[in-house]
Amino acid sequence: MTIFTLQSVKKDFGIKEILKDGSFSLDAADKVGLIGMNGSGKSTLLKMIAGLEPIDGGQILLNPGVTTIYLPQQPEMEPERTVLEQVFADSGEQMQLVRDYEEISEKLARPENNDSAELLNKLSTVMQRMDAVNAWDLETKSKIILTKLGIHDFEAKVGDLSGGYRKRIALAAALLSEPDALLMDEPTNHLDALSVEWLQDYLSRYRGAILLITHDRYFLDKVTNRIIEIDRGDIFTYSGNYSYYLEKKALAEESMVGTQRKHAGLLRRELAWLQRGAKARSTKQKARIGRAEDLKEKEFKQITGKVEISTPTRRIGKKVIEVVGVSKSYGDRQLISDFTYEFSPDDRIGIIGENGAGKSTLMDICTGRLAPDKGTVDIGTTIHIGYFDQHSEDLQEAGTEQLRAIDYIKEVGEYVKTADGTQITASQMLERFLFTPNQQYTPINKLSGGEKRRLFLLRVLMSMPNVLILDEPTNDLDVQTLGVLEEYLFEFNGCVIVVSHDRYFLDRTVEKIFALEDKGKVREYPGNYSVYLDYKQAEATADKLAAKNDRSNEKAAPTAIPVESPKNEAKKRRLSTWEQREFAKLEAQIAKLEADKAKLERELAHSPNAGYSQLQKLAADLEVVNKAIDTTTERWLELAEFA
Repeated sequence: MTIFTLQSVKKDFGIKEILKDGSFSLDAADKVGLIGMNGSGKSTLLKMIAGLEPIDGGQILLNPGVTTIYLPQQPEMEPERTVLEQVFADSGEQMQLVRDYEEISEKLARPENNDSAELLNKLSTVMQRMDAVNAWDLETKSKIILTKLGIHDFEAKVGDLSGGYRKRIALAAALLSEPDALLMDEPTNHLDALSVEWLQDYLSRYRGAILLITHDRYFLDKVTNRIIEIDRGDIFTYSGNYSYYLEKKALAEESMVGTQRKHAGLLRRELAWLQRGAKARSTKQKARIGRAEDLKEKEFKQITGKVEISTPTRRIGKKVIEVVGVSKSYGDRQLISDFTYEFSPDDRIGIIGENGAGKSTLMDICTGRLAPDKGTVDIGTTIHIGYFDQHSEDLQEAGTEQLRAIDYIKEVGEYVKTADGTQITASQMLERFLFTPNQQYTPINKLSGGEKRRLFLLRVLMSMPNVLILDEPTNDLDVQTLGVLEEYLFEFNGCVIVVSHDRYFLDRTVEKIFALEDKGKVREYPGNYSVYLDYKQAEATADKLAAKNDRSNEKAAPTAIPVESPKNEAKKRRLSTWEQREFAKLEAQIAKLEADKAKLERELAHSPNAGYSQLQKLAADLEVVNKAIDTTTERWLELAEFA
């Protein structure tokens, strides 16, 4: 089944042609990664398919029998809704039933209403209707998805949450809707590594079609079965994942170079023949002259533009940044606790942790932007820090977005000396970062999000830092630019500190991991992110073995009184009153689902005379019940850990 088809679609913004003659289709089994340089039109293409951006030519044919959901980078939400209300916003009757059930249960929990016949009758009616429309499964599954995405307070107001949390709520709502096709613009932004891995596994098993934009190359490799590249108005399709795309792209560029080389050689020979003064008397000679003219007029599309990063660095002394006994908390929340480290000139450090763990706070303290509650930070006299923060705060300053791109760069310098000693202009440096002459004189607020990030990166590098701090550098940078940045960091003569959730980028750039763990502890691990995962896996295996030995010891000595260690006690949390009610409800719900499953299995086994359509319906009902049992049990196990 075809979800949609693009036929000769055109899109032109005047200063840039997005699509010249774009054609492709998305089928039900497709999981497509959309890639291209920043500003190539990836987000615009998704908006056109979603009907939010007009096309200038051609047509987009949408299958009227399918459902499609578009997840933008910055979704709009009702600020007064709770997290659950926002997730269920498009769930219609199911959402209303869940809210009614919660409201009646809340009233029945009050002592004065314990025996209210009216409320009990209402609750019974609501529960019967929830059974009929499968609302139990919806509620349970939504909580599982939200928890996996790092959201635990389901009653929080959306307006009180950060943009990153709102993006995750929108992602949860999209997944919960289970449409025939998901259009997703950077779904991994604002997710920590564990959430990205969960989403990766979830989408790889997703039954519907997917068209997504992401910079996460591991994610592309695991989820997609087709890659579509937008390159200067043209669309190229590769049947396979990201690794396959890289292989075929390299072969195509080699072939193009060979073809251009042959063309250039043939053109040189024909021009030399013309210059010898051959007389165009015969038909054969006239044809040869015509062929030479055709060769001169033939144009080749150049190989995809690639960012060229070549900037000088300053001398770096032995003393870089010394951090001693640093702690930082906000209210009762401890973000950093007694952190001490002496950064060296050749450090390559990756900082990881859950969202809100304090990664950016730690960087702000180390750079002197933020004062610690206690402890000291001493920055060496030769140190010049280049800080590529995740929000490009330098671009947010008043009046900056009205500047032209070239004026913004000229504030750092009219000229720059590159690593090889060549002096070039600010305009030439912008060209190396793929800003055409037209774009250089475009106001910053007219650039795409990715182009703004690339412009900010250029400004940071042109300041000639010898300590480079990259806070979520992969957000909004295209995969091509990230590849070049990785090569640049390999040659960079100075200290590099990376805060990132991008596993591929961390594997390519760091040699040590700082993990922010419970109660502000910063734990050091040698190696890159994959090595860190090996350490964590080994720790988990050791913990399981220790727990198994503890159980064996308990059986051998039944009179022993188990004492919970302070470490485990600190990790333990209690269920809220609301979660306790949910836990009890889930137990009854699982029992009912198991009974429904047994009933359906009996009907299937003992209905030899049933027609095909009846058997098909029984099988479909059984599949729905099995799925509900899985999701409900998963949520029950999650709550059981703390019950």
